[in-house]
Amino acid sequence: MNHDDLNHWSKRAADWVTDYHRSLRDRSVRADLTPGAIAAQLPREAPDAAEPMEQIFADFERIVPQGMTHWQHPRFFAYFPANASPASMLAEQLANAMACQGMLWQTSPAATEIEQVMVGWLREALGLPEGFVGTIHDSATTATLSAILTMREQAMEFQGNIKGMHGHAPLRFYASAQTHSSVDKAIRVAGIGQDNLAKIATDTSFSMQPEALRAAIVADQAAGMLPAGVVLCAGGTSIGAFDRIAECIAVAKAHGLPVHVDAAWAGSAMICPEFRDLWKGVEDADSIVFNPHKWLGAQFDCAIQFLRDPTAQVKTLGLRPAYLETAGREEIVNFNEWTVPLGRRFRALKLWFTLRAYGLDGLRARIRNHVAWAQESALALAAIPNVKIITQPILSLYSFALPDDIKTENLLNRINDDGRIYLTQTRHEGRYVIRVQVGQFDCTREDVMMIPRIVAELIGQ
Repeated sequence: MNHDDLNHWSKRAADWVTDYHRSLRDRSVRADLTPGAIAAQLPREAPDAAEPMEQIFADFERIVPQGMTHWQHPRFFAYFPANASPASMLAEQLANAMACQGMLWQTSPAATEIEQVMVGWLREALGLPEGFVGTIHDSATTATLSAILTMREQAMEFQGNIKGMHGHAPLRFYASAQTHSSVDKAIRVAGIGQDNLAKIATDTSFSMQPEALRAAIVADQAAGMLPAGVVLCAGGTSIGAFDRIAECIAVAKAHGLPVHVDAAWAGSAMICPEFRDLWKGVEDADSIVFNPHKWLGAQFDCAIQFLRDPTAQVKTLGLRPAYLETAGREEIVNFNEWTVPLGRRFRALKLWFTLRAYGLDGLRARIRNHVAWAQESALALAAIPNVKIITQPILSLYSFALPDDIKTENLLNRINDDGRIYLTQTRHEGRYVIRVQVGQFDCTREDVMMIPRIVAELIGQ
């Protein structure tokens, strides 16, 4: 295949994409397959001779779509969305065509400088103060790992990377049980050890209790441990919980601890000023992550980490051997030094296209609709006999259940086997509940109101 062939097949692919998106509402949201069904359709070994693109594309059409769970389906209400607006898809095609490796400023100046500007646009859009800078990671998991590693090094006076952890007082980190499992993973990968992540008690709103945080820090200090950092939750994955950001940051600062705020999902909603009370005080955090790929239409992967001061993170993660130097530009920003991977995709391009193609007002309207439709669907579900709303909507996320776990799990299986909508589960206070999250880029009110309609239909059977 050469570039002339690419021109022909790109047009064919564009036609396929149009047909695919037009047909999504007619497809089952979740793939209805048994494990191994797709692999069984592929040869066991790669071909020795080149095969015609006609056959390759035909095999794609025959095998792949029916083996996918359709994340862009307008009735995908599971997990969190992985939005892919048309403008973002177009930008990704262009970024893929240029296929740059943006590890250094000099390897693609536009990739670095557009990233800097996009971080600035979004900082202002979210209402964060001037002075915050940032970078684009692949996901919030990487951003949180970067923050944890930085906190570790700050606590160890930047000796951990050099001398290791052996012989040092145990480091302690603090988070609530509502934080994402990526925090636990970061603690493990950073060598802190799971036992040294203290899960702080929450109140009746499932928000971290500032007094409990203070007590844990004081107790650990008295026990000869070294408190190193706090991770706060702004829109937890399970039920959407928010920690009491301002109060918890005040406790952390009183003990000299840096704070990372995980707003991976809910951060996008902060482009709407009326929702910002939910993370009041976030401007005093040291690090904040949110994912435009979850709710702003930017295609996965795209996670922004804002930093009050990048110096400590660059000191933690930056390495500059001779082959990565830029002659005569020692102070230039090289974003590979801000994160774990050396290699970097041109992720900023899809933000540039998306923010311009829809405008902040267009994106705000979508988010406001999703929040309103989630609340309306929860009210409709609550009116169905035996259905109880377990956690009320926080932004566009809520949960519901039937009177016992077995009935709830059976209902969820029937919903997803039906195929018209896709929901997932979580456990809340030991109870199995069905989780609803509204946020797919192209969903409508009618799509969202399918949730109570289908639940009522299946319960009535």
